[in-house]
Amino acid sequence: VVHPSSFPMNGLLIVDKPAGPTSHDIVYKVRKWSNERRIGHAGTLDPMATGVLVLCMGPATRLAEYLLNGDKRYRAVVRLGQTTDTYDAQGRILESRPVDCTPDQIESALAAFRGAIEQTPPAFSAIQVNGQRAYDLARRGQAPDLKPRAITIHSLTLVGWSAPDVTLEVACSAGTYIRSLAHDLGQALGCGAHLAALTRTVASGFTLEEAHSLDDIEAAFKYGLGIDLLRPADEALADWPAVRLTEAQAERGSHGNPVSLAESAAGLGRAYDPQGRLIAIVEADVAARQ
Repeated sequence: VVHPSSFPMNGLLIVDKPAGPTSHDIVYKVRKWSNERRIGHAGTLDPMATGVLVLCMGPATRLAEYLLNGDKRYRAVVRLGQTTDTYDAQGRILESRPVDCTPDQIESALAAFRGAIEQTPPAFSAIQVNGQRAYDLARRGQAPDLKPRAITIHSLTLVGWSAPDVTLEVACSAGTYIRSLAHDLGQALGCGAHLAALTRTVASGFTLEEAHSLDDIEAAFKYGLGIDLLRPADEALADWPAVRLTEAQAERGSHGNPVSLAESAAGLGRAYDPQGRLIAIVEADVAARQ
């Protein structure tokens, strides 16, 4: 009998990240528990944030770059009346102002943040500025030159107001900083604000209800059952078109060579071998068909 833990890891581990550790801390822990060195993530969470962290394990790490670009959903608590240098509760308070807002005023201010907008990332972020991380410059007292970026807020809903805290549900594109959203909302209301708490509720199509706690993950790997927690890698690509290959095509495709198909959808797709195994991410060569 071959023990399940002896099989190579290949799939997605959906983690319910607690507040405190960084996303890289979580990767380190799972590496240690699973003895799998190849682990990537589909989008980090700040240390104070909780919720869905998708880890790509084994060969599935090759999907991380595609999953990074997926939409996400959050529940955010924005504290009005205080601005901080990091735009969240872990930063230094820069200014405090009285809060005198009504739900109607908050709702009116939120309207400007829905849809396709330009957003400036926080100074304390991992964005590269002239070869340096923005947060390294900010920690040295320098103001990094960060340009506004195009993002999309698909939905932004006020779900709670208990002064000075506003609770929001946000569905947004990749690259959205909820910290910046909190800060900018405070500026729009004239009282300042920062992000007090954040939970990612959906990422890569996986919900918080599907995520596993660190204690459960550690116990599963301890007893050789960690592989049972993995989700098939292609579950995160369910919206992509599927391409079925012959044995000869699968052999070529698995080595990165182009294959000719009678028809294929434009854009990216999932390529399967005759046994139904995901072997590659493919992209139609439109120019070659013209």
